[in-house]
Amino acid sequence: MRPARMLARMADHPPLALALGRIPSGLYIVTTLDSAGRPLGFLGSFVQQFGFEPPVVGVAVGKGREHLQAIRGSQSFALSILDQESKQAMPPFFGKLPPGATPFDVLAHRAPSGRAPILEQALAWLELEPCGEHELADHVVVFGRVLAGGLRGPGEPLVHLRKNGLAY
Repeated sequence: MRPARMLARMADHPPLALALGRIPSGLYIVTTLDSAGRPLGFLGSFVQQFGFEPPVVGVAVGKGREHLQAIRGSQSFALSILDQESKQAMPPFFGKLPPGATPFDVLAHRAPSGRAPILEQALAWLELEPCGEHELADHVVVFGRVLAGGLRGPGEPLVHLRKNGLAY
């Protein structure tokens, strides 16, 4: 993007939004199973490791999203960590799908131990079991004890900067 255009777009947001938007985050597909055992997922970026022994990861989920109830009900969720080679997995999670369709209809995935699905093309993956949560503002941070994980191969995770740190 040209510098003049970038400055004009930045002027559309207050300084606080611009400052918060400079906090980098990764890009992940967060998955679980709905009450009928069907795969459910969303593109997440509010993810952080919180412990080593045992390893614990926290994922922020919007309070009103069906995914939060599904994680609570299924007692498992997974993270597919995206890289440049796997970023094409994101678009199926945007926008509306035809009735009955899911992003998993077009994405290769597997469900280890009958738990939450993991995307085959992801750089890395983590299988988690909820072990607590904390409500903050418009999100709930769900903490998950890491049960298993793997790495597809060498690569760097995608890093994202928001234009507006006060909204998606």
